[in-house]
Amino acid sequence: MDPQSAIAQVKRAGLFRTQGLIGGKWMDAYDGKTFEVYNPATGEVLANVACMGKKEANDAIASAHAAFTSWSKLTTAERSKLMRKWYDLLIAHQTELGQLITLEQGKPVAEGYNEVLIGASCLEFFLEEVKHCYGDIIPQTQADRRMFVLKQPVGVVGAITPWNLPLAMALRKVSPAMACGCTVVIKPSELTPLSALAVAELALQAGIPPGVFNMVMGFAPEIGDAFLASPKVRAITFTGSTAVGKMLLAGAAQTVKKTSMELGGNAPSMIFDDADLEVTVKGLMIVKFFNCGQTCISPNRILVQEGIHDKFAAALTKAVQTLRVGHGFDEGVTQGPLINQAALHKIEALVEDAVSQGAKVLVGGKRHSLGLTFYEPTVLVDVTSDMLISSTEIFGPVLALQRFKTEEEAIHLANDSNAGLAGYIYTENLRRCWRVAEAIEFGIVGVNDGLIPAASAPFGGFKQSGLGREGSKYGLDDFLEIKYLCLGNMV
Repeated sequence: MDPQSAIAQVKRAGLFRTQGLIGGKWMDAYDGKTFEVYNPATGEVLANVACMGKKEANDAIASAHAAFTSWSKLTTAERSKLMRKWYDLLIAHQTELGQLITLEQGKPVAEGYNEVLIGASCLEFFLEEVKHCYGDIIPQTQADRRMFVLKQPVGVVGAITPWNLPLAMALRKVSPAMACGCTVVIKPSELTPLSALAVAELALQAGIPPGVFNMVMGFAPEIGDAFLASPKVRAITFTGSTAVGKMLLAGAAQTVKKTSMELGGNAPSMIFDDADLEVTVKGLMIVKFFNCGQTCISPNRILVQEGIHDKFAAALTKAVQTLRVGHGFDEGVTQGPLINQAALHKIEALVEDAVSQGAKVLVGGKRHSLGLTFYEPTVLVDVTSDMLISSTEIFGPVLALQRFKTEEEAIHLANDSNAGLAGYIYTENLRRCWRVAEAIEFGIVGVNDGLIPAASAPFGGFKQSGLGREGSKYGLDDFLEIKYLCLGNMV
């Protein structure tokens, strides 16, 4: 399928939206301004989208605040029923949604289809999990006293989502919040707003009441400041860079909002001499080259024990050479473009710095012949800790291999980072698996496996990789307040 045919199919399904959603109504920016959304694989303009700011954000917050009382008073079963209709519509429109993701983000369309399932799985999990969100009865301290713990929705939630998984991340944010009884205002990335807007359209079709789900995009600083300044917004949930996360945390302190932050990563992959070579290469290829390496859990530092290093590097290089770079709608393509020129320049600078300090390129290492923001899948060896590529989140299709001698050295190298989101271990030694998994400072650890995310599992990091958890039963906590109820004179 070509991009124009995909756009036509999305429009026929009624999912090509370019306005913001406030109080159940599609709206232009109040001043009529728009911004352009590009297809990174072709450079062509896909749409002109409403460029909103402070005024529109405040109106969306007011709409969410007005809707909170009625939405939060619905039973969990009633909210779940509406959200199930939303889930069914997402699955019914998997094809159009997956194509829309590929159009604005660039990933292969098979990954776009899979992203729809990832996002829908979050919605399905939380519409069921919230039914098991119980309070407590505390043994009384006096005979005539009864003591209870209730869990209640926090209120209006401001959600800010990234461009790399534009549909899945939107649903991962709003699903637990809305299931708990919160209302939301979401700001998608200006690079990829169309997928999130399609999700909003399906929310309306599912019967989600006006004001429960609102969406604004455009002037990111203005919208973010509106979220932070408004006392009506009681929680902020954000996925993005650590630098922006720190600014949001500082701003949220002024009104003491609850915050959940899923921030940057610098994931190590620790490959020991006793690792199964085939399992290791397969696992690393899956997680590293998903979304062209543009994920926060993508392995950044490939730490390889010296006994297996050369054999592993050769096997990995052979596997990387089988990858096919191209436009997401082309048959057999496994790697799309980077999101924009800034991302391309970052990758080029990191590789150039590493090579200038002695790293060697086994495959790739330059822009792809397709031009624009396409970059060749790359393997570097002889990487050291003082190179920028070891301390900077790569966010691209580059594998940087660094040798180590002992288990202790590997643990030290892995922990030598301010980030602590995901880490990977490859070993056939069960005792080593436990020792290393417990010793490394990461919120998510994959052992002999790269496919670690799941809606039912907690996702989040240690150190400067964030606060709180997304997914699993723990993912409800950031959207709930705990109320202690003490009743006296009960006997």
